[in-house]
Amino acid sequence: MIGNRVRLLLLSGTAAMATFSGAAHAQTAAQSTVAGTQINNQASVTYTVNGGSTQSATSNTASFVVDRKVNFTVINDQANASTKVNLGQTGAITSFKVTNTTNGIQDFLLSPTQGTILPQLLGLVTGTDDFDLSNLKVYVDKNGNGVYDPGTDVATYIDELAPDQSVEVFIVGDVPTTAGISLANVALQVTVAAGGATGTQGAALVDTSLSLGNADMTTDVIFVDNDNDALGPDIARNGQGWAYASYEIGARNVAMSVTKTALVVSDGYNPLTPKALPGAIVQYCLLANNGTLTAAANGVVLTDTIPANTTYIAGSVLVGLPGGTCTLAGAPQDDATVYNSTTNKLTVPVGTLTGGASTAVSFRVTIK
Repeated sequence: MIGNRVRLLLLSGTAAMATFSGAAHAQTAAQSTVAGTQINNQASVTYTVNGGSTQSATSNTASFVVDRKVNFTVINDQANASTKVNLGQTGAITSFKVTNTTNGIQDFLLSPTQGTILPQLLGLVTGTDDFDLSNLKVYVDKNGNGVYDPGTDVATYIDELAPDQSVEVFIVGDVPTTAGISLANVALQVTVAAGGATGTQGAALVDTSLSLGNADMTTDVIFVDNDNDALGPDIARNGQGWAYASYEIGARNVAMSVTKTALVVSDGYNPLTPKALPGAIVQYCLLANNGTLTAAANGVVLTDTIPANTTYIAGSVLVGLPGGTCTLAGAPQDDATVYNSTTNKLTVPVGTLTGGASTAVSFRVTIK
């Protein structure tokens, strides 16, 4: 009687037996197998014939590569949804955070937009959007300090973000000087892109159709990202994410002050200590100061009426920084622009006073 004994031995790179359940084990992106990793497996069989020596045979190698499981998050990364800004402020900043939870290194494309509807619909901000920022830009935090550094943070896309790593992204824009405006909504759209080439912006990823069977030696791209804004433009599994913030006008006024002094500069008799005699020349100095450090005052205009019993000295208006007897390197003003001989009134535009800045205007009169 011939007896055959056959013994099968399955070899794998992980475990000889597996238990299946309806839920997968939770893993972070860094714990997951990197996309594109090839997994190989062989089986072998041992057996004897008629009590002879043990013999064996080896199967072919079954191989496949791990697919790319694309996921990431983008959130508003500020203490408050709105950034307080001032009229005329330049380089106003809102901050966002992008985290890569894909099982591979990815680039991310960034697009800033602004609009009136979506954030209100989503309940993400309150108030009515009534202005747009100019010069709207988006930049990536290069040195990881979480602060926008002009001249340093110049990249406009996220380059080579590793699994489970995050990076700060800034939307930067200029606030108009229009009176009465109060709120501007902005949105950051993030699109996952191909990684693998440092310093080169990857193309937006395209997901593999789920109607296709798994291609063993091809790294399929599978989007698993959620719809992160409910009623907004984002939808589940589209390789995009949106986050929202707003700019809110804070300071609507500044601590503006103006101080006026008078100095007798000559009387024709006393060169060292001139007196306010008829015929003497008096210099008036108007010193304007913006005492609010965080807000600029725009369109500043100083006005003064030439006092009774004096005569305005033509061409005597100077504008400059405070110093000396009134102005340092004062710029002469055209009488046709600043002096109204009918009303005997001076109207002198000095432009914008940034936070904490001062300017001086001087003019001279003769005592009648």
